[in-house]
Amino acid sequence: MNFGGMGNMGNLMKQAQQMQARMAKMKEELALRECEATAGGGAVKAVAGGDLQLKKISIDPELAKGGDAAMLEDLVLAAANQALQKAQDMANAEMSKITGGFKLPF
Repeated sequence: MNFGGMGNMGNLMKQAQQMQARMAKMKEELALRECEATAGGGAVKAVAGGDLQLKKISIDPELAKGGDAAMLEDLVLAAANQALQKAQDMANAEMSKITGGFKLPF
């Protein structure tokens, strides 16, 4: 009997487990990283983590005094979306270093 193919399968499984462990560690590290974005000339700032969670929203008190709720909402939304996009791009770049560019759902 030829079990040569089984050895290759064992190596493949070992490599997959190692990649999975590296990805899990990277996810933990990404959660500690932050990406910042601003809108309205810096009047609104959003900070998102590499885990794609918003960490902080800052609004210049002078902007809040203006009373234009719709404009404030738009600026917060713009800053938050930009921060999340930066965080997603950062996470994708770091994960592609591990996966060799393969797109994996995570």
